[in-house]
This record gives sequence, C-alpha cells and structure tokens, in this order.
Amino acid sequence: MSISQLARKFGQALLPVRISVSEVIEMIGEPGSGAPRNASTWVASAKRAASADMLDLEFVERTDVGRVRDHNEDYLGNVAPATPAQVRTHGWLFVLADGVGGHEQGEVASRLAVESMIAGFRGAKDGESHSAVLQRLVQQANTSIVEAGMTGGRAAAGMATTIVACALRYDRVAVAHVGDSRCYLIRGGKATQITRDHTVASEQVRMGLVSAQEAAEGETSHILSRSLGTELVANIEINDHQIFAGDVLLLCSDGLHGAVEASEMAAVCGPGTDLPLAAEKLVALANDRGGGDNISVQLVRIRSVERMGMYRGRPYKLY
Repeated sequence: MSISQLARKFGQALLPVRISVSEVIEMIGEPGSGAPRNASTWVASAKRAASADMLDLEFVERTDVGRVRDHNEDYLGNVAPATPAQVRTHGWLFVLADGVGGHEQGEVASRLAVESMIAGFRGAKDGESHSAVLQRLVQQANTSIVEAGMTGGRAAAGMATTIVACALRYDRVAVAHVGDSRCYLIRGGKATQITRDHTVASEQVRMGLVSAQEAAEGETSHILSRSLGTELVANIEINDHQIFAGDVLLLCSDGLHGAVEASEMAAVCGPGTDLPLAAEKLVALANDRGGGDNISVQLVRIRSVERMGMYRGRPYKLY
C-alpha cells in the first residue's frame, strides 16, 4: 500500500521525512506515486540526492482545509526523476490546483487537473522543452475537466479549477498557470511573484482602470478571468526563469497568499530554514488570520544547479 493510500485510509497527516531518490523508489515503488494530495491535512517532504554537478533540490508540500470550509478543494502533487539520467531528460514537476469555489465539484476538477499533469509529465519525451510540455499538459488537463463536466450530469456542470505548475531542469524553471494560484521566487530575502493573477480586478489594474488598493478592496478581487474547465481552449500563461542554488520556489493557493504577505513568506523561508517547519508556519499564519479558505503550499529549495546554454535548441554545459 502506497503512502498516499495510507494517508487517505486513515485520514491523518504524515510527518515530514527526508529521503534520497533511491529510498523513495524503494519505499514507494514509483517516483511521484505518493504525490497527489487533498486530504484535509497533508504534509510531505523530501530531500533529493544527486551528483554535485546536477540540479538538486529539496521540497515540502502541505495542504490544510482551513478553519471555515468543511472539505478541501485544493489538490497538489509532484513528479521526481526516477534515475540520475532523468534529472537531465525530464527533471521535476510540481503542480497545485484550487477547485473554484461556488462551482459544482471543484475538488473533482482540481484532482483531475493534477493527476492529468502528473501522468502526462511521466510520459513526456526525453529532453522535450518544458515550456512546450506544460503548454500541452495544461491544455490536456483542461480538456479532461471539460469532458468530465459534459458527461458527469447536472452535478458536474461548470466544474472548474485554477492551476500553477513548475517544471525544473538544469538551471531553469518553466512556470505555467491559469487563475489566481501563484508562484513566488524567493531570493536574497525577497519574495517576487512570478505569476500574475487572472482575476477581473488584476485585469482592471493592468488596464489602469483602478489602483492596486482599489482592486484589493473591491468586489471583483476574487472573480477569475481565466480558469480550467470553463472554455474548450484554455488561455495559459507560461514563463521561464533562471534559478540559482539557494533559491526557493513557493507555489500556493489563494488561501495562503490572500492571508500572508510576500514579505512574510520571504522571512519564513529564509536561508537555512527547515522547509517542513516553514510550511507549517505559513499554514498556521493563514489559519490564525481566519483560515477562510483551503490553504496549500509547495516549497522547493534549489540545492545545486547544472549551468547550461542552448545552441540551435540543444543544451550544452557551461563551465
């Protein structure tokens, strides 16, 4: 029985552990198979061991139902390379989805999105561009949700979710998102939001119709302008960033970023911070401030990178 099956069977949080790639394979049997989570409270973490000249990282993921909701519509998961060779051919995937509140079966939509992404990433071609992979996989996830809504009867009509996904390889991270689930890059004591919210209020700010403060206080602050499952073709935003040793990527749902400021995230996830403890602190902060929504976070700390350049679409090592 896998870790995820045990967690769902007993409905309990599993304490964070740190384990190497070989230990993960031995314990779980398949990389990433213990990844998707949406129990009311779930904690998972791992430290990946790799060669010093390869991309290496440690991560933790945490989801909590909050103080108000009676069930969790967030879902999250990851895919880790099975072998050192796959560190270069595939890399890592981290994905988080937040079922849209007020729509039927938001928890179904978020689970479909994450599971579709995980399955697709495992089947990606060796060395395929992460931006291209994410574009294809997010669209496939959208199609899965649309089809489920069309065939699931009245209860499933209109199901939707946000999504944010990060794919890491060499010294780059590709980030894809739809909706208002966010990704922050924490570097040098500062947390920078590297996604932009797809909400009506954010669009109004970008067009200069309202100020940021007016948008935050307005009634449209949580109305999504994009989501998965609402259109046949998803409007996906993808960007790419260089990463360095010591960087921390923070993926989260609005249950966290709606309650915790970016400066607080940076302070909690500072250099040398224990990642499982940092995740616990962030969730506790959100709950202390009302816990009005489900709270999910993934923290990914870069331990080392493999510096690479590109020539005619092919990577080459930089020294």
